[in-house]
Amino acid sequence: MAGTKQIQTLSVEASTEHLAEVRDFVAAHAEKIGLSQKDISEIRLAVDEAYTNIIKHAYKNSNSKKVNIEIGSDSNQLWISLMDEGKGFDPSSYSEPDLIKRIKQKKRGGMGVYLIRKLMDQVQYTRKGQTNEIRMVKNL
Repeated sequence: MAGTKQIQTLSVEASTEHLAEVRDFVAAHAEKIGLSQKDISEIRLAVDEAYTNIIKHAYKNSNSKKVNIEIGSDSNQLWISLMDEGKGFDPSSYSEPDLIKRIKQKKRGGMGVYLIRKLMDQVQYTRKGQTNEIRMVKNL
């Protein structure tokens, strides 16, 4: 596969009804290029968190909006981009959660960005015009 790029796209409404479809879409590509089940599980979870954050935070649960997903790979890496036109996310405003404190207080949620960054090798947030993009990379 050296030097070749494989790219696939999917466009879905921003709704939890499409979570399984989105997870399966990225898992199928990851399986096709021969990633381990551990890597596939990590990618599925990272994409699940990113997609859910778009639904909840960028679109405020308005499921009439679209999320475009692009997944690609070459001989060095697999990358996934999720793009939306909702409210932007400022990564400089993010601070890592205190895990011990959250566990003791039995707090739910608020771990998506942390998990995405731990599960993937690179994570980038950009906004161009009206489009937000989270790009997640897994090195091969």
